Parts: sequence; structure tokens; C-alpha cells
Amino acid sequence: MSFARRAVIDVGTNSVKLLVAEVSGHEIRPLCEDSEQTRLGQGFYETYQLKPEAIANTARAVARFAADARRLNPEHLRVIATSAARDAVNPHELLAAIESAAGLKVEIISGEQEADWAFQGVTTDPALAERPLLLLDVGGGSTEFILGHGTQRHFCQSFRLGTVRLLETIPPADPPTVAGLAETRRWLQDFIATKIQPTLQPALQRETDCSSAQSPVILVGTGGTTSLLARMEARLESYDRARIEATRLSLERIRWHTEQLWRLPLGRRREIVGLPSNRADVILAGAAIYETVMTSFGFTELRVSTRGLRFAALLDSP
Repeated sequence: MSFARRAVIDVGTNSVKLLVAEVSGHEIRPLCEDSEQTRLGQGFYETYQLKPEAIANTARAVARFAADARRLNPEHLRVIATSAARDAVNPHELLAAIESAAGLKVEIISGEQEADWAFQGVTTDPALAERPLLLLDVGGGSTEFILGHGTQRHFCQSFRLGTVRLLETIPPADPPTVAGLAETRRWLQDFIATKIQPTLQPALQRETDCSSAQSPVILVGTGGTTSLLARMEARLESYDRARIEATRLSLERIRWHTEQLWRLPLGRRREIVGLPSNRADVILAGAAIYETVMTSFGFTELRVSTRGLRFAALLDSP
């Protein structure tokens, strides 16, 4: 079996991520993975103007990851950008800064492409390839819902809901308050009821009706929030793909983590095992989003995938 070495840099609303892997067919063997939080979307949602400091930090991170990737001699290296870049009124400034710093052009992908790639990437896992599933990919600026089975997608949509976006919509106090969590939950319940459920609920009901009792629709989360929740649940000091993906999170445990996080000031959250200190702020929004989605759609368990957008971007490379 012949493997091609490929690399992708993913410019998100909250962080920049690198994946270098060997690819053959639908098999992907990661060689190098890294992430740097640059907060491209910080202070963004009032004007939709990317800030100069955030652009500069993001361009530096892309340049560093490009140098790391090139040391591994990939046949193809691409840079993709998601929610903040596609919503911005000044994306040309970001693209120019990255091209100047890293010598690479950036592809800004649509929400629909992001959703489709998230599903393709997650289903490279043989354990999920033949199960009916609702995939939930919560990012900093957008959230993708993808309902499908095998290679068939029956619902695929991106919504303007994300961890950074939510924190800027309803900034929590430090320490967070019970009232703040209640307000966040109410906002999320209303957003889901008005923006998401009218289209997703009928599709989910049809998929449920077609699924057998032995193979019901399962909820799978991909992206930073679910990996962090799994690491906190398993008390993992460092990233471990196999153990993260083996973790199952019940609704009760998601609710417990959400309420515990919302009781602690930022300094205490930074001490939690499994939670990197630079993610201790956005985890408040991420946990609340997953809790509310599970409650709204009646899911009692969340499975975790560490695959997704970047895996599919490698599959799609020439």
C-alpha cells in the first residue's frame, strides 16, 4: 500500500491547527499534530472586522506550522480558513498577512464545505463508518450539524453558533454566576428552538424511523470542546487519541462538568486536569452548548471523535 505525505493548516476562529499525515485511500496515519490559540475572532462580532493583532498572531502561527510541516517534506501543504475568515469584512488582510509570513495562499471554505468535511473526516474511523450518526462540530465561530449514515448525508448545515461567538454575546463574570449559566442556557435553548430544530428535527426523526433498535442514531462530537471534556472526564494530563475516543460522556456527566466549570473562577479552571489553561475560558461556552444540544434533541450519551475537518482536507488534497 502506497502512502502519500500531506499537510493541512486550519485557521479557525479560536485557534490554528496543524496536521501532517500519511494518506492512502481513506486510511490516515497522523505524523504531527499541533495547535496554537490565536483568537482570530476576539472582539470580532460587533463589527465583523478582524483585528490587526489577531491577524498578526494568526499569520505568525501559520508560518511556524508551515515550517514544521515542511521539515517533514509533505507532497502537498494547504491552508484552510473557516468561520471568522468567511464572515469577516476584511478577509483580504488576513490572507495577505499569511501569504507574506508563510508563502502560502489560503482557501476560505464555506460552512457547507466545513460540515461535509467534518463528516468525511469522522467517518474515516471504522467504528463510526457504518453507524447512523448526528455529528456535532462546535468551533469558535460556527457549529456544524451533520446527520448521515455511511457515505450518505441526510442533513448538513452550519450555524452561527460557537464558543468565542457565544462568550462575546453573553460574557460570563469571573467567577461565573448561577444567573449567568441560566441566561446562557436560555439563550441556547431559544437559538436551538428557532434556528436549528425546525430543519434538523424532522430529518432526525426520519433517520430514527429508518434505524433499527440495534443501531440507533448516535451523537458524536468532534473539535476541541469534546476532546477537552473527554480529557477532563478521563483525567488525562496529555493528548491521547485512543483514550479520548474510547471515552463516553453521559448527559448527566456533561451537565456535571458544565455546572462544575461554571462554579469556578478562571484561575481555578486553569488547574483542572485535562483542561489546558488557555482553553479555560472558552470551555464554559463549549460545555453549555453540548449540554443544551443533548437536552434539546433527547440524546443521553455523547461519543467523541478526534477526527474531522483536517482529516478530510487531507483526503481531498490532489
